[in-house]
Amino acid sequence: MDLVARWTDLAGESTRRLGEELVGCYAEPHRRYHTLQHLKSVLDLVDEFAEEAEDPDVVRLAAWFHDAVYDPQRDDNEERSAVLAERMLADTSLEPERVREVAALVRMTKTHDPGDRDGRVLCDADLAVLGADPETYAAYTRAVREEYAFVPDEYFAAGRAAVLEQLLALPSLFHTPAGRARFEENARANLRAELRSLKEGG
Repeated sequence: MDLVARWTDLAGESTRRLGEELVGCYAEPHRRYHTLQHLKSVLDLVDEFAEEAEDPDVVRLAAWFHDAVYDPQRDDNEERSAVLAERMLADTSLEPERVREVAALVRMTKTHDPGDRDGRVLCDADLAVLGADPETYAAYTRAVREEYAFVPDEYFAAGRAAVLEQLLALPSLFHTPAGRARFEENARANLRAELRSLKEGG
């Protein structure tokens, strides 16, 4: 099933134009990791973890919008994505309260600090790449570096190392029982290996 069809199954055929616009967002040429493949991967995992969510369709909508605005030279992408969700979903039949819930979940992806079951599912789906096999994780790190090609190597390595250390200091990287069981061990191994490589100048 193509992504626009997945959108219309979720939001209704009358919103096809919105789905096409969102697909266009994730297909922007400057993206290397935050792409249509990332969107598909997040949606697939939200489907897989749906029983863990309070409102799976709200999580699915938030997944569609969570990286809809992505400019690596800005630090307000999540806020801008949430505002886009509020604007686009206002043109649909979705209840205002659920629109607010979608936007709140999108904003939460800035910190990945979920406050409820829906947030936990979205966080785990978004960060699942951290627990991928080493080859997939290496491809992810290369793609992220390409998105930040404008940052000199020395500064990128320092900033990336700080992020990895913060993640490794967390008591758990994943928030759902399924996410912890499936991804936690591999994620910590991947993060430690990348951190070693950065400190060794790799």
